[in-house]
Amino acid sequence: MIKSIHLFIITGGPGAGKTTIIEELKRRDYNCINEVAREIIKEQVESNGEALPWADKEKFTLLMLKRSIETYIENKENSIITFFDRGIPDALAYTELIELQPPSQLTKAVKMYRYNPIVFILPPWKEIYQTDSERKQTYKEAIDTYTAITNTYNNCDYQLIEVPKLDTKKRVDFILSIIESR
Repeated sequence: MIKSIHLFIITGGPGAGKTTIIEELKRRDYNCINEVAREIIKEQVESNGEALPWADKEKFTLLMLKRSIETYIENKENSIITFFDRGIPDALAYTELIELQPPSQLTKAVKMYRYNPIVFILPPWKEIYQTDSERKQTYKEAIDTYTAITNTYNNCDYQLIEVPKLDTKKRVDFILSIIESR
């Protein structure tokens, strides 16, 4: 098992503010990794690919896993705090959500590539929820995703810390204060 305590996950259902928090962390000069699922969707749509959550879900899952492992490996040796917009366990939560038997390489990867035991989770927030070209889920699906993610991270022995519904700068201050207090 590889354990990297300087790698932090920010997760939650779609539309809860993860990307906005990542952008604020980047503005504060933190190393941040964008959500691989969004990048895959953009690439697949542009290339008329099938590895999409509304097309070939299994291919999409395996591509998410591959990219998530790559970004983990690229950042595990550095010693700087790094924030990930979702982590490898999110792909496992996704398989639960779509009722897909998780591929064995996914369950192995979740055990092998461990992030900091503290995971920041953003609760569903109806007032800021929006759909776009990559996010097509309903708000109900966002809640279901949050529930699956919560269950998965708990089952994978991570400590979830819920980020309060505040303005972006205060949410980032909250995250950084938790890290600094440990």
